[in-house]
Amino acid sequence: MDTTSTKKTAKKDYRKLILDGFVSHVLEEGTLPNSVFKFAKELKMKEGDFYTYFTSFDAIKSAVWVQIFEDAVTQIEAQEVYKEYSAREKFLGFLFTWIEELKKNRSYLLSLYGQKPKGMTSLPKEVKEFKEKFKDFASEIILEGKETQEIANRPVISDRYDEALWLQVWFVFNYWLDDVSPRFEKTDAAIEKSVNLAFDLMGKSALDSFIDFAKFLYQNK
Repeated sequence: MDTTSTKKTAKKDYRKLILDGFVSHVLEEGTLPNSVFKFAKELKMKEGDFYTYFTSFDAIKSAVWVQIFEDAVTQIEAQEVYKEYSAREKFLGFLFTWIEELKKNRSYLLSLYGQKPKGMTSLPKEVKEFKEKFKDFASEIILEGKETQEIANRPVISDRYDEALWLQVWFVFNYWLDDVSPRFEKTDAAIEKSVNLAFDLMGKSALDSFIDFAKFLYQNK
């Protein structure tokens, strides 16, 4: 009987290895790797194996954005009190948690985006998947807000609420990149003020009440 114990080797998580290796390379070199071949060689893997997980460096950058987003959502949804939050509070909670996740990757993000023209129209293509996932997440918050009448259901306009919240997210990111205040206090203030403004605008305003009242008078004259 063979009593020799067989060593069990843990299977490598190559996807994580590539993600971590890419971030480390950007942090240490300040630039993207010169080629997939050289980068794969750095990780001691074959170029063909790299393509099993990612097709390009843009795909890796996209995965980093998505991972940061998903980590933030996982954290806030794990909080029991989150279920009791209003739509406004849920969005605030997301932004504050998302910024905390961004802080963990600030040097990496500054290396890639700190010196580039910033603004609402300069969305890098690697951010598109994150944007799609965020808008799905935002749509759920908006739907809950409509059900509780925290958010007004307006023809045409309400179909664009998710895009409005996305613009706010991208504004916060750009603001945070430039923020040099202690503990990013100005970013925190910008989040609170911009979210309050957004939900005040999406909520039922005095104009909505006036229109409802005018309709009532017209229909019952």
